Amino acid sequence: MMIRTINAARSSARLRYRVSAIVLGAACAAGLGSSSGRAQPQQAALRVPVFAVDPSWPTLPNSWVVGHVSSVAVDRRDHVWILHRPNTIAEDRRGRAAPPVVEFDANGRFVNAWGGPGTGYDWPDSEHGIAVDYRDHVWIGGSAPVAPSLRNLDDDMLLKFDNKGKFLLQIGGRSVSGGNKDTRGVHQSADVFVYPKTNEAFVADGYGNRRVIVFDADTGAFKRMWGAFGNTPIDVPAAARGAAPNGAAPGAARGGAATGGAGRGPAPALDADGEGSPQFGGPVHAVKVSDDALVYVADRPNRRVQVFTPDGKFVAQTFINRSGPSPQSAAGLAFSPDAQQQFLYVADYGNSHIAVLDRKRLQILYQFGQRSEKPGDFQGLHHLAIDAKGNLYTGEVAPGARAQRFVFKGLSDTLPANALTR
Repeated sequence: MMIRTINAARSSARLRYRVSAIVLGAACAAGLGSSSGRAQPQQAALRVPVFAVDPSWPTLPNSWVVGHVSSVAVDRRDHVWILHRPNTIAEDRRGRAAPPVVEFDANGRFVNAWGGPGTGYDWPDSEHGIAVDYRDHVWIGGSAPVAPSLRNLDDDMLLKFDNKGKFLLQIGGRSVSGGNKDTRGVHQSADVFVYPKTNEAFVADGYGNRRVIVFDADTGAFKRMWGAFGNTPIDVPAAARGAAPNGAAPGAARGGAATGGAGRGPAPALDADGEGSPQFGGPVHAVKVSDDALVYVADRPNRRVQVFTPDGKFVAQTFINRSGPSPQSAAGLAFSPDAQQQFLYVADYGNSHIAVLDRKRLQILYQFGQRSEKPGDFQGLHHLAIDAKGNLYTGEVAPGARAQRFVFKGLSDTLPANALTR
């Protein structure tokens, strides 16, 4: 197999010092455009998107509060949807918890809220992913018991509702998964995207499994599945599942060195060269399909984004802050709304950045965000979404527990002031 690997971030420090060269069209000469690192002919200059945080967004009614905001989505009306975890709110404030699903209009005004246990379906113990498809159906997945949950049961279901909260379809159920060979459902799925051209639901599956699985979006019938590089996904022993719980960011994300957990000592050194693991890690955290029919998959613990055809044929991959310091990076994906979908945005969970990439070249142009509670920074950056105007929306789990809006200010010939350059 010919493997195309773009070393867009051989190391975080090297990337940050050289990001200006990429913007000026010298990405290849800087050694970031090919796996060999050899100088290549200079490319044309590329303008970059610039954003400014909107600290007033959103507005919640009824003195509501939210817990871990695990995911955000934008529908075709530019309404913004957030999914949060009411059970992560402190006991003394839980009486003011908003329903798990909250909808805002394009101006950030509250529209509707719903969700939670009901008749005829299994609501997730730990809400994880939300997506709104091209027909305004709302898809919900869960990740319990990996993330904070009420019971030690598995969220092995994918739910579909209309945009008013009426239940339409359930794929799978609670604690029913048969592993990566099971074609009837999911196992702690992390994200879903419905591709309009085929009406298929592509699922990042997820925390328990190590695959992309595709279902008919109307019937839930199984279509196909694959693992990293298009390989057959395999089950991993429970003890080897190294995903950090979504309620607590990895040790490096807290500002210290990554550790293997209490009593386990330092974590192994991160791999910094080669093509990476032949299998997805846990979790396979996000999936999006571009308008030119390419499937992008965020492989969070392997710190990479892999690209496939809709049939699962491997196309390319790029690494996101591969050398750390966090062992968990690529978490959320979004495309710019222009006709060419020129830019790919990647939420880096462990390092608290958003990486801005040239989508077709899979090259990082710059990154922004740091770990802090200030507006515009992140604490547990988990998923992101984009509207038709190019505004970005983010959801943070622990300890951030918030959603943020970043207003698109246009394209610039120079890096924005908040770009990470050292």
